Amino acid sequence: MGYKVKVDKIYKAFDMNISKIDKILSLFSLGAIKKEKRFYALNDISFTVDEGDSVGIIGLNGSGKSTLTDLLAEVTQPTSGTIDINGTVSLIAIGAGLEQDLTGVENIRLKCLMHGLDDGKIDEIFDDIVEFSELGEFIHQPIRTYSSGMKSRLGFAIAVQMDPDILIVDEALAVGDKTFSQKGEVKIKEFQEQGKTIFFISHAPGQIKQTCNKVAWIQFGKLEKFGETEHILEEYESFIENFNMLTKDEQKQYREKMMDEQSKQPDIKIKKSDKISFSTVLSTIFLLLFFSGSVILHTLNIL
Repeated sequence: MGYKVKVDKIYKAFDMNISKIDKILSLFSLGAIKKEKRFYALNDISFTVDEGDSVGIIGLNGSGKSTLTDLLAEVTQPTSGTIDINGTVSLIAIGAGLEQDLTGVENIRLKCLMHGLDDGKIDEIFDDIVEFSELGEFIHQPIRTYSSGMKSRLGFAIAVQMDPDILIVDEALAVGDKTFSQKGEVKIKEFQEQGKTIFFISHAPGQIKQTCNKVAWIQFGKLEKFGETEHILEEYESFIENFNMLTKDEQKQYREKMMDEQSKQPDIKIKKSDKISFSTVLSTIFLLLFFSGSVILHTLNIL
């Protein structure tokens, strides 16, 4: 097989219908009462990553970088195309997968269970997670009371203890104190020495240059460039320099033009799984009503 991750002709569309009723109607494959408007956050993305590669993902805000990492982490599924991943994946992003009303302790156990760990293994690594996070007594407080830096530290601490084959770091080291960022960078270096594959989102070219051997430049949903770090970063930094020379109005016009292009329907076939048939929805509603009625009758009989 040879590769660790293969992304093949990926499209990711989001329904842009405004009203709730439009969103509901867009689920039905039969009644096209109002044609749905779609925004293509990713458009025909393809690349291959080998084991041990560290890939920087760069691009202006809104270009689809986090959408791509969510797909790589299997948080969401593509609208069209395929992603073949050989190994376990762990995503590190600010607050990713953390339940706001649960404490840090409860989130550690929840996320570990979601990764398939049993209670014995969780107990084994629990203290290491808490120590790495450096949250102290805050580990017993609800996540909603955490700063973005604290959320990032907890997410990072959990993810690295999962010992994943593929690590995805989405701006997680850009928040919080410098000491923890350096600690995180040391851990990433350890993973690289172990031959793990890493995807790294950052707006800091210096950090990308220091960490990654390859770069994927995402430009408003499209893969502008993919290749060796030095060459791609040189082109990207030149683009950023020219972009920053534009006036605020010119930058806004450029963004609006590019985003307008992302709303145009590409020549692809949307997977049938993106739609739910009318009969399926009716069957689901019937089953919900049936089981709800059964529970109510059972409760009344008990009383």
